[in-house]
Amino acid sequence: MSKKHISTVINGDAMEFLASPEQSLLDILRDELELTGSKEGCGTGDCGACSIMLDGRLVCSCLVLGVEADGKNIDTIEGMGNGSDMHPLQKKFLEHAALQCGICTPGILIAAKALLEKKPDPTEEEVRYWLAGNLCRCTGYDKIVRAVLDTAADMRAA
Repeated sequence: MSKKHISTVINGDAMEFLASPEQSLLDILRDELELTGSKEGCGTGDCGACSIMLDGRLVCSCLVLGVEADGKNIDTIEGMGNGSDMHPLQKKFLEHAALQCGICTPGILIAAKALLEKKPDPTEEEVRYWLAGNLCRCTGYDKIVRAVLDTAADMRAA
C-alpha cells in the first residue's frame, strides 16, 4: 500500500511524515520521528506506556493509526521539559523517587499533566483513578501519587 503524507504539530513544531495505513502513531513517533520517549509496553492500549495527548485528549498512541494524526496537535513526553528545564511533575517524580526502570514513566507523566491541567486540585482518589490506565511493575503507585499531589499543591501555591 502507498504511504500517505501527514502534516501535524508535535510539541509545538510543525512536522510532516509519510505513514502507511497500518502503521501506529507510536511506531511513527519512535521509528520515523525519533521521539523515543513514548514506550511500547503492551501494544494493546492496556499499559499506558505510550500515552500522548492528541488534540488535547489523552490517548494510547499504540491504538492510533499514524494517518489519523493528519491535521492534529500531538504532545509527547519530549515536549514536557527541556534538559535541565524540567516540568514541575518531572522534578517531583525525581524528588519522590517515583520511577525506577522508566518504561511507564513517560506515559504516567503525560497522564498526570493532563489531569493537573483539567483539575489543579485533585484528591488522592482522583489521581489514582486518572492514572489507573498506566501500569507500573517497579515502584508501586504510592510514590507516584504523592509526587502528583505534591506537584498540584506547589503549582496552586505558585
